[in-house]
Amino acid sequence: MPRMEIVQIPVLSDNYVHLVRDTATGVTAAVDPALAQPVLSVLNERDWNLDYILCTHHHHDHVGGNAELKMVTRCKVVGAAVDAERIPGLDIAVRHGEGISLGQLSATVLDVPGHTIGHVAYWFADADALFCGDTLFGLGCGRLFEGSAAQMWTSLLRLRGLPDTAQVYCAHEYTESNAAFARSVDPRNRDLAARSDEVAALRRAGHSTVPSSLAVEKRCNPFLRADDPALQMALGMRGLDPVQVFADLRRRKDVFR
Repeated sequence: MPRMEIVQIPVLSDNYVHLVRDTATGVTAAVDPALAQPVLSVLNERDWNLDYILCTHHHHDHVGGNAELKMVTRCKVVGAAVDAERIPGLDIAVRHGEGISLGQLSATVLDVPGHTIGHVAYWFADADALFCGDTLFGLGCGRLFEGSAAQMWTSLLRLRGLPDTAQVYCAHEYTESNAAFARSVDPRNRDLAARSDEVAALRRAGHSTVPSSLAVEKRCNPFLRADDPALQMALGMRGLDPVQVFADLRRRKDVFR
């Protein structure tokens, strides 16, 4: 089985860039490089070459390093075909269901619109690794800047359908603040309470909360559970359309303090 090495690079105030490397061939990709220099520093420290950039969406804090990285390393930029005009330096335009190979590693492209219209995720099934940008966060999900609640709920269901063993590599360290909101709407969820305490301990120790397992997210993340009768009851929305429940959750989170 191909082996994947992942290096997490904290940048800006709360972003993560992930370097993904096939240990057999050395082929390496940077996922959502907000900045170039921190990525180049890690590559130089490890004597790695950069072959690809995998873009989940067009926001500057995910593609800001594309141009410099491409100029310095001559890597290829991969991104959604539907958003080709907004992905800087795009070389390889991909669509839902298509595959991307990094040496012996293989990822499936998943369309997950909602945060933006052209958002995609990269699912490395053999490595149980999901790179989902700003669609799914630890205990949260992305804001609806361009898409609808129905689109985002469909996208989250697509991700929820992956194996429980999937490791969720999102692009921001938002888990602790997301936990506070999640507990406010789902106060009787014991799994959530335990995960919230774990997250708080990790952050006090200066550690990342990313990745999380999809199994944990399915039990604890309210945005993946808009069709769960227990959560609907807690919200006073029992039996309503999950899209309506999701939209209400998203509105509540947008104004939560």
